[in-house]
Amino acid sequence: MAYPGGPPGGYQQYPGGAPPPQYGAPPPGGHPGYAGGYQQQQQPGYGGQPGYGAAPGYGAPPAGYGVPPGVDPNVYQWFMSVDRDRSGKISATELQQALTNSNWSHFNEETCRLMIGMFDRDQSGQIELQEFQALWTYIQQWKGVFDIYDQDRSGLIEGRELHTAFSRMGYNVTPSFIQIIVVKFDRAARRGLKFDDFIQCCVMLKNLTDQFRARDTGGTGRIQVSYEDFMCMVLLNKPS
Repeated sequence: MAYPGGPPGGYQQYPGGAPPPQYGAPPPGGHPGYAGGYQQQQQPGYGGQPGYGAAPGYGAPPAGYGVPPGVDPNVYQWFMSVDRDRSGKISATELQQALTNSNWSHFNEETCRLMIGMFDRDQSGQIELQEFQALWTYIQQWKGVFDIYDQDRSGLIEGRELHTAFSRMGYNVTPSFIQIIVVKFDRAARRGLKFDDFIQCCVMLKNLTDQFRARDTGGTGRIQVSYEDFMCMVLLNKPS
């Protein structure tokens, strides 16, 4: 049985290394359907810069100045502006202050912690420059996915758009499930998900699918779990 949410297959290698494949990587063009009934879809290319985020602050070094080999000068300049305590690392709090949605609201704290955890190789709770560059690429790719499905350009993924997105990613879910997702992640009570909430819900769905797949040893699409095992699946739904 094929499962959705596999690792990306059409992107360039992440600078500094890719996140582990179990961590909700954005779809390169759809995935095999959860029930085996979806065909792989080809997404348009994801060019351009993300349409969000704080501009580098005053006093940041000009692009190209003192940039380590293999690091994009623009990413380096942005890193320096975000690293306000000049520690050489970015915390979830610093990242949250630097990232904004299309309505200029800051990313929610949980999404920032989630993304830091995905790229934090040494488990320090912070990310260094190379890890930040990989995170930057990851956010750009998710922004491309978000823009594809935000068809009315409202800055929100609404229920109908989210159902389309999940279907093309290979998740065979019902409209009732979509409504539960919207209720859970719609922090602004606008019947839709902002960009940061969209990232969080997609990574959650991917992580839970990975846990289900690990227990579905026969590939039947059905599992039997104990109460405690079920609770562990829910509680461990975060990057380790």
